[in-house]
Amino acid sequence: MTCAERMARVERGQPALPVRRQCELLALARSSVYHERRLAVSEADLTLMRRVDELHLQYPFMGSRRLRDELAKRGHPINRKRVQRLMRLRGLEALYPRKRTSVPSPSHRVFPYLLRNLAVNNRNQVWTADITYMPMARGFLYLVAILDWASRAVLSWRLSNTLEADFRVEALEEAMARHGKPDIFNIDQGAQFTAEAFLGVLEQNKICISMDGKGRWRDNVFVERQWRSVKYEEAYLKAYESVEEDRGSLAKYFTFYNHERGHQSLDRQTPWQVYTATTFAEAA
Repeated sequence: MTCAERMARVERGQPALPVRRQCELLALARSSVYHERRLAVSEADLTLMRRVDELHLQYPFMGSRRLRDELAKRGHPINRKRVQRLMRLRGLEALYPRKRTSVPSPSHRVFPYLLRNLAVNNRNQVWTADITYMPMARGFLYLVAILDWASRAVLSWRLSNTLEADFRVEALEEAMARHGKPDIFNIDQGAQFTAEAFLGVLEQNKICISMDGKGRWRDNVFVERQWRSVKYEEAYLKAYESVEEDRGSLAKYFTFYNHERGHQSLDRQTPWQVYTATTFAEAA
């Protein structure tokens, strides 16, 4: 069987077996499968995605209309539909109070919100995850990070050129292998973390699943601040030429972020100082 024939046999969408396992059985490199599915994006759109990303970090409350207006002021007169398409491509949503924080797919399960009035003071009490767009010299990647809620520590991360579930599952499994399991994992209602492959790992490990509900838009603010730090202190200062270069540079940055960079919200301590203490009281 040729490589092309084996590639054609890989099931997409919601397959019975994860893509990772299918590739193992068919003796295929996952990178080749993901590369085939990578979206073609023009140089003009890549430039605009970078501008939209910068504006979102500066003004996270702006939706597509206001971003369109800001782009026009900066010499990029494009229509709102194109802004919306670019926002969808990089998974961008404005942060502001609204009736529904995100629109789940009808096929996705809904879980109760477990963090209301909960004091989160201990490591591994609550974890969360998010995905962001990472610009490169030519093209872009997606970055997922698993974070400890109380300490803001980055427990694991992965890069991918698609939004397939595998790289999110790999990041979660690595975080648990290295740091144990959380009591609660908080997710939003978007499709990135409600896929059965991701939820299945949480349920198999008997981790309580909490889902953002109405009025919980503020819960995402600290994650947005994390991405702002990654972009302005790392990604925007460099033009990664390859995935390997991006991965190596990010590894150094997250070591700095966890172990050397003090946080004002943590009384100028590092996330790792707080994470390795039992409670905030001990870290103070």
